Amino acid sequence: MSVEGTAARARFTGPQGCLLAGSFLITLGSFAVLPYMSVLLHQRLGLGLGTVGTVLAVASLIQFAGGAVAGPVAGRIGLRRAMLLALALRTAGFAAFVPGTTSAVLAVGALLLVSAGAALYLPANKAYLVGGAPVSQRPRLLSASGSAFNAGMALGPPAAAPFVMGSPGVLFSCVTVLFALVGAGHALLPREASYRDEEAPAFPACRVPDAPRPGPSPFVVTVSSVYAFMFFQHYLALYAVPRTSAVFYGAVLTGYASLLVVAQPLLAERVAALSYPAAVRWGFGAMAAGTAAIGAGGHVGIAAGAALLCLGEIVLFLKNDLEALARSTAAPASVFGRQRLAAGIGAFASGLVGGHLYGAAEAAGSARGFWAAVCVQCLLLPVLPLFRRRTVRDPEGSRTDTA
Repeated sequence: MSVEGTAARARFTGPQGCLLAGSFLITLGSFAVLPYMSVLLHQRLGLGLGTVGTVLAVASLIQFAGGAVAGPVAGRIGLRRAMLLALALRTAGFAAFVPGTTSAVLAVGALLLVSAGAALYLPANKAYLVGGAPVSQRPRLLSASGSAFNAGMALGPPAAAPFVMGSPGVLFSCVTVLFALVGAGHALLPREASYRDEEAPAFPACRVPDAPRPGPSPFVVTVSSVYAFMFFQHYLALYAVPRTSAVFYGAVLTGYASLLVVAQPLLAERVAALSYPAAVRWGFGAMAAGTAAIGAGGHVGIAAGAALLCLGEIVLFLKNDLEALARSTAAPASVFGRQRLAAGIGAFASGLVGGHLYGAAEAAGSARGFWAAVCVQCLLLPVLPLFRRRTVRDPEGSRTDTA
């Protein structure tokens, strides 16, 4: 490959660079607040834990399942307008948190506004990012976007920790200003039509031939991928802290986020080159090996398990988005909206199953049994009937599985 070709691939356009920077700042601001919501609602505002759980469940449902509605809305009103509307909702939500530090009603309303903005923003963001790019650049763009989001997720909580309980008003004010500035930056983006005309081929040039593709439905695999992954996300702390320390657990999370940020762009083209069935096998295989290593216990087992789960996340989450785009004739915003819905279903199912499963393992006297059960599920999921190849066109124009 020529030096010029390599340099061309390495460069991002101005709008792409703006979106990637915005993705980092948006996630940085969001995760400076959202991970602490249970503490703020319960300890500062006095809501009962049952009420807190209900509020957070509704907010998560809006954020994930709302993507199914947000995608078509973004396609109708325009991607840039959708992002601006989403950022306006989130800015208003974080601003409402300032007086909401003394009012539970305002705090809950603010959280729902922020969740609605998140539901609308992500499908429009990803669609705008890949809409002006040829198919060959999609892995690099989506992996860079994922790294930007994960970098913000990693840095947001420690940056906000000194202010959460002592000066929450200062924290919310700073996040509000941050979102207002990011929104102003998005207002300078070109409309997606002119962006495509000037920078890269139009959407139709990115379409794939109307031909069958091997492998299961990306929607089904996304549900299953998030379902399996959320066991690690929700229950590693319960398992790791008593057996190691809170400091070690924090180090594992920091290392996980750092590895994800660095490795995802480096592996993007290799993941894109895999067939979908192979990616499913590799991804779930890595998750199975990771949960087995965590179940083995000890510092080394937990750290190695987290690294393997990071590999599984990189392969499955990136390949699912790429495959969903390749199989669909719908607008990219609608495709990403359906993928968010799939993620929400997976997270919801994992939450329903995980608590009972972990409780049963502890009641049996061995929390390691929980990780063994998750490992078995990761091994079985790729061979279930739902994962068999089917090529029937669904009503929305996506060549996906039907039961």
